[in-house]
Amino acid sequence: MTQTGTLLLSVEDASLAFGKKVLFEDLTFHIQEGSKIALVGKNGTGKTTLMKLITGQIEPDSGTRFVLQGTRIGYLAQTIRPKEGQSVFDFVFEGVESEDEDAQSYKVDQILEPLELSTEKEMITLSGGELRRAALAKALVEAPDILLLDEPTNHLDLHIIEWLENYLKAYRGTIVCISHDKAFLAKMTNKIFWLDRGQLKVAPKGFAYFEQWSNQLIEEEARALHNRQKMLEEELEWANRGVKARRKRNQRRLDQVFQERERLKKDKSAFNRMMAKIEIPPIESNLHSRVAAEFFKVSKSFDDTKILNQFSLRVMKGDRFGILGKNGAGKTSFLKLLIGQLEPDQGKIKRAHAMEFAYFDQKREALNQSKTIKQVLCPEGGDYIKVRGKERHVCGYMKDFMFDPTQVNDPVRVLSGGQQNRLLLAKTLADPKDCLILDEPTNDLDMETLEMLEDILSQYQGTLFVVSHDRDFLDNTVTKILAFEGDAVVDGCIGGYSDYLEKKQAESKPKKTTEAEEKKQDDTEKAAENTTHLKPNKPQKLSYKEKYALENLPGEIDELSKRIKTLETYLADPNSYQEDPDGFVEKTKKHQNLKARRDEKELYWLELEEKKEALEGAK
Repeated sequence: MTQTGTLLLSVEDASLAFGKKVLFEDLTFHIQEGSKIALVGKNGTGKTTLMKLITGQIEPDSGTRFVLQGTRIGYLAQTIRPKEGQSVFDFVFEGVESEDEDAQSYKVDQILEPLELSTEKEMITLSGGELRRAALAKALVEAPDILLLDEPTNHLDLHIIEWLENYLKAYRGTIVCISHDKAFLAKMTNKIFWLDRGQLKVAPKGFAYFEQWSNQLIEEEARALHNRQKMLEEELEWANRGVKARRKRNQRRLDQVFQERERLKKDKSAFNRMMAKIEIPPIESNLHSRVAAEFFKVSKSFDDTKILNQFSLRVMKGDRFGILGKNGAGKTSFLKLLIGQLEPDQGKIKRAHAMEFAYFDQKREALNQSKTIKQVLCPEGGDYIKVRGKERHVCGYMKDFMFDPTQVNDPVRVLSGGQQNRLLLAKTLADPKDCLILDEPTNDLDMETLEMLEDILSQYQGTLFVVSHDRDFLDNTVTKILAFEGDAVVDGCIGGYSDYLEKKQAESKPKKTTEAEEKKQDDTEKAAENTTHLKPNKPQKLSYKEKYALENLPGEIDELSKRIKTLETYLADPNSYQEDPDGFVEKTKKHQNLKARRDEKELYWLELEEKKEALEGAK
């Protein structure tokens, strides 16, 4: 990691409030030369406001801000207003101060090329994602002493994110970065600023250390609250003994006891809100078929661009696919073929009978900007939304997705990008159907929302497809990868993104032995069959979700076995059908469903046991 040096910027004893809401109080922090800072904190804690304090766009109500003379501060703009006739090159180059224009022009080209932006393209013709990349290019070319990046990986493909990681690691200036991408932060930061309940906590290590460090702080706070509670109980016991006889003499002490009780109540409440987790019941699938969908030698092209060529794939109920690939490689087209919005040019796609899909669209086309949050969640009117078969009050459900219930009548158009994504997730996850498709769900979401989404998906028992550039999110949510590499080439492996990366690295190594050459020849012949094969890869580690499943699956299997046995006893009784024919048929179906669920859980548990043994054997 780069060693930090000269103090560039300092904020001391700063306080800031918006109306009655106090955002910061006695805020102090320092930014040194060479720091690569991960700025983290829950949604609404003031991360963007802190960025504006650093740039000077916002002045604190009290306190001081010091900036070393000559220090240049740059900020990745969230919104851009393109000028008529302005090219990408002109936009990126404007504001660059240098006598050596040729050198700077070369630098612009060097940055625009990996960001896959044409220098001559007009800014007004760019898509939202391309505008975002142009803004990023401009920030990098200007190379300020302190570079502020707010969600720089949004709308970037994985290969561009990996390039950006390496660029920022070698960046000579100081960086302050907000990002939901944990893998990105872990690789390019060497310091942490954690905004938590109006206080800024600092760790002299990179984001890879955050979980361990934050857990230590939380445990220390929990112990301190416990000790304060114990001391307060002792003081209250004293206060309740003969207070009247000592009232005048001990009134001050008594007042301090009551003041501490109020402070402790407030601090415990804030701590509990910070630690609160949403309890999500298992999300069951009603699909009876074990095969959810199947592609038979499917081909699809758009003009001269081939998306799929003789592509075959069997999707089993409960499969969890991560979808990778550059823009235009065919990810969204594949999903539209899956759900029937597109028809193949050749081949056949078979779907399970009565299979239903829930689709989260990154373009948010399902959100009517003129409607309110309540109208989006309750399109048929009323105050209740049906969440996986059960009615819930819309305000209570909004809280699950970190909305203030007072926003219930706010129109969608006034919501931020992150809030609109959370609203669409809330709408989609209320009824995730048999197959849940999430197309770039992580854009504009904070880490807490992502962790909540991971928890929800871990409970989902249907078939899952996730398109995402967030590597950590993919590792925690999917068990198979489909990589669309362009020109109708689709690669894949069993596991998450880390497993796919290891597979690609192994394939890139030169094969020296005859045996290896024969294996390569076999792989070439199999590829010629134009069928996507998912091959097991050497496991790296058990993810948190896998560890959780390994510990809890035996209990779940036992519980299912008990329910199955109870039903079998009922079905074996010859009087059951005569007494209630409809109930007998219903319980027969339930018995079959429970057995199928138990079989799937047993199979998954065995796979995890094998992976665990392989890991232990590799040590």
